[in-house]
Amino acid sequence: MNSTISVIEILGMTLVITPWKIIGYIGVVLFAGRWFVQLWASRRSRRVVMPRLFWYMSIAGSLMLLSYFIFGKNDSVGILSNAFPFLIASYNLYLDITHKNRQVETS
Repeated sequence: MNSTISVIEILGMTLVITPWKIIGYIGVVLFAGRWFVQLWASRRSRRVVMPRLFWYMSIAGSLMLLSYFIFGKNDSVGILSNAFPFLIASYNLYLDITHKNRQVETS
């Protein structure tokens, strides 16, 4: 997974693409993209909304970034900075699911 897929020269800098970096890039896109999902849902509702997709994207992005930092880079700072959001997003998703289930049961 650390083999070079491509080498790209951008503005005098060399960017080496590996499979682990692709996983990391996808994780960053998911983790950052969740805010666009939240913005879209809030604008549509005209109030602050945290859609369930936000939490799924948070978990998926965190897991992909954790994989990159654990296996691709072996970077403890990256591991710690993504482990905490993963735990929080997982807990919030749990709360969202159980809250919605309670609402359905009481209806």
